[in-house]
Amino acid sequence: MANILPFPEETPLAMQIKSLGDEELLDFWEETQFLERFLKEGAPVQNQDSMQYEKLILQELQLRSCRRCAATAQL
Repeated sequence: MANILPFPEETPLAMQIKSLGDEELLDFWEETQFLERFLKEGAPVQNQDSMQYEKLILQELQLRSCRRCAATAQL
């Protein structure tokens, strides 16, 4: 499972996400999805933090995918 604890609390989430490997990033995304479902069951209010996590994770995954495609196209 992903672990972003080695960073000081003031380290922006976006920087922490960028440091994760692909598998760790996918694990972290999966965990946020699980937590979001759990929170929705307990409280119907949408959690803004979970939306931020998801947005940042998906942006990083898209960026990595584009980089892979660009690297493949250059070969």
